[in-house]
Amino acid sequence: MAVVLIVDDSPTELHLFQNMLEKGGFQTLVADNGEDGIRQAQVSHPDCILMDVVMPGMNGFQATRKLTQDPATSNIPVIMVTTKDQETDKIWGMRQGAVEYIVKPVSGKELVARINQVMAG
Repeated sequence: MAVVLIVDDSPTELHLFQNMLEKGGFQTLVADNGEDGIRQAQVSHPDCILMDVVMPGMNGFQATRKLTQDPATSNIPVIMVTTKDQETDKIWGMRQGAVEYIVKPVSGKELVARINQVMAG
């Protein structure tokens, strides 16, 4: 069973994504900020990471950059999931190492399909 780490500062979003992914057949891990997300990824080595952009402290762009620059986590695909629906943010996210950029709200079916697509290569 594939493991997805969800990094989001909103307890509601964490719960929502966790339910969607578990119904979609994934095992989930959660972190409520960028720093914890990086630590969790280094310890757990998930198959994929869902990263919120707007978080207090280290934002999702910064956390994604750190993950992709660390040899221990650079091979883990990061999908940015955010309410920020701006092309400049999408481009910036991809430059930081994200492999996909999804705008909230997203259906469980679409989220599971996009994660499967990213993990397939």
